[in-house]
Amino acid sequence: MRSARTPLALAVLLSCASMTAAADTGPFSQFVNFGDSLSDAGNFPDLASPLQNGLPTGGLRFTNRTGPTYAPNNTEYAGQVVTQVLADRLGLQSLPSTPLLPALLTGNPDGTNYAVGGYRSDQILKSLNDTSIVDTGTGLSRSRPGYLVENQQVDPNGLYYLNGGANDIFQLVEGTSPIPITMAQSAANMVAAVGALQAAGARYIVISDLPDVGNTPLGNSLPGFSTVLNDLSDAFNAELAAGLQAQGGNYVLLNNRLLLSEVRADLARYGFDPTIDQTAVCFDGGNCPLDPTYGLGTANADPSRLLFNDQVHPTTAVHQISADYIYSILSAPAEVSRLPEMGRSALRNHLQMLDNELTVQRGNWQSIGAWSTFVQGGYNSPEYDGFGGGDGDNPTLAIGATNRVSDNWLAGLSLGLAQNSLTLGEGNSDYDMRSYLATAFASFQQERLFADFSVSAGYLDYDNLERTFALGVAERSEKGSTEGMLWGVSGKTGFNLMQQGERLQFGPFIGASYQKIEVDGYSEKGASATALTYEDQELDSLRLSLGLFGGYALTERTRLFGEVAREVERKDDERDDLRMSLNSVPNNSFELPGATPTGDQTRFSVGVAHQLAAGLSVRANYNYQGNDNRNHGIGLSLALDL
Repeated sequence: MRSARTPLALAVLLSCASMTAAADTGPFSQFVNFGDSLSDAGNFPDLASPLQNGLPTGGLRFTNRTGPTYAPNNTEYAGQVVTQVLADRLGLQSLPSTPLLPALLTGNPDGTNYAVGGYRSDQILKSLNDTSIVDTGTGLSRSRPGYLVENQQVDPNGLYYLNGGANDIFQLVEGTSPIPITMAQSAANMVAAVGALQAAGARYIVISDLPDVGNTPLGNSLPGFSTVLNDLSDAFNAELAAGLQAQGGNYVLLNNRLLLSEVRADLARYGFDPTIDQTAVCFDGGNCPLDPTYGLGTANADPSRLLFNDQVHPTTAVHQISADYIYSILSAPAEVSRLPEMGRSALRNHLQMLDNELTVQRGNWQSIGAWSTFVQGGYNSPEYDGFGGGDGDNPTLAIGATNRVSDNWLAGLSLGLAQNSLTLGEGNSDYDMRSYLATAFASFQQERLFADFSVSAGYLDYDNLERTFALGVAERSEKGSTEGMLWGVSGKTGFNLMQQGERLQFGPFIGASYQKIEVDGYSEKGASATALTYEDQELDSLRLSLGLFGGYALTERTRLFGEVAREVERKDDERDDLRMSLNSVPNNSFELPGATPTGDQTRFSVGVAHQLAAGLSVRANYNYQGNDNRNHGIGLSLALDL
């Protein structure tokens, strides 16, 4: 009978549930854009793109061409603009909404990018609530109902991006606008566009401010012209910020103006030639002076060394920086919302080591009134999947003592210290936390029935939070620090199906734990265009578990032990939004989706305990928890009866 049970015991000790979780590619379901040439993904036919059956196969985008020749000779496409680069980073699409050469001719279907080169703010608004029109001015045009005409209720999980205002300024100065334009009216059109999206159910809206349009080759072309254009940019941005604030709702107002000024102040860092007057020359020549060193057709032609492709449109290098800037904001909450998860992970690891100790002691308590002490060391490696995911390393140390209060009760205290580090996101951001934990616990045992109870509290010191991300060829880090608190209660009860004293111990158990982690809000240092402030975070977790435990005495001094369980999260198992703000943009706080919390998990542990001498034992163990997020841990402990 005993030999028949042995394989069953070993199966319990060594079993591991195999899990494959669906990949979390990101928090947004689609990407919808409205704007002008800075965002146009190719609505106009690119007559200089590669031809197929006599037709251009690409859409015109207002930036430099791809290499190696960068020439408009039907061999190379126009490069990607900011919206396309950002969409790629998010795993989404940014196809032109109304291409003049639609799918019937070229295979290019209608998409969700309603930006059209040359659009003023009033035309941008109409692309939402009226008609989106692409018109070459030569009699060739195509129209499509505005986005909100076709979609009265929009996808609340979509990302919506808007830019505009530059063409209002250019047409105002040139006197070519068909309607009277003021900066107040232009900004009001953009505010109305944001409001219309909000009214239709959009939750995540990003709108760009207007960079200094005077700091372009066009603005540099005439004395005093740059100042006039920049003053109009000032007026537009002031009206836009005030209008959005008065309207309210959830939106992100970018500070592209500051970002580009930071780039101009340190050109070499971002790959641009600092010896060139970047606002006086451009890459393709034509309507502005051709740069003699890196311009089109020169021996060293290279648009990545220049800010401007033509007199107003940036090169793809600048579009990459702008896309990276927006992505750094969108991805920040997916990283920073891991801070409470770090606290929960620290407590789980601490309790796992304690549970291993109580499991080994079960049935082998010291005499009534006597004390026993233990020292534990461990290392855990958490892994987080999905948007903003990464991995970490957590060395842990704990000391504790137990006292056998009576024949059926054992009580004790465990103190834990851990250094928790996470490396997250595409930029390998580094988040460090030190945890100080204390757990009071009690164990009950009567014949084959047992129960364990614990109450925990802790302080979390997030002493080094360094969010790192790309800005074109450069890398930037924003730093901060904060602190947090946690507390938790847990209970576990089980029944041994075997008789006491047998080499095999085996049975079921159930458990429950509640944990609450609070992390204070904090601000990243400085007021750069990318620095952010985050509000307080809170994580509540209620987990129920059902599992099997087992133990097997290999010799009188050596025992195997282990358990396997399924844990179900009953409280915090959905992605929450994190409220935050840009330090350089006053009066605009917004919410963006954070990381998906760790949900249901299967966990198992296996270990060995060996008695070195009377009252002195050593134990080693391995444990695992996993689903879309995983944790591997090893531990070593030494126990001494006093």
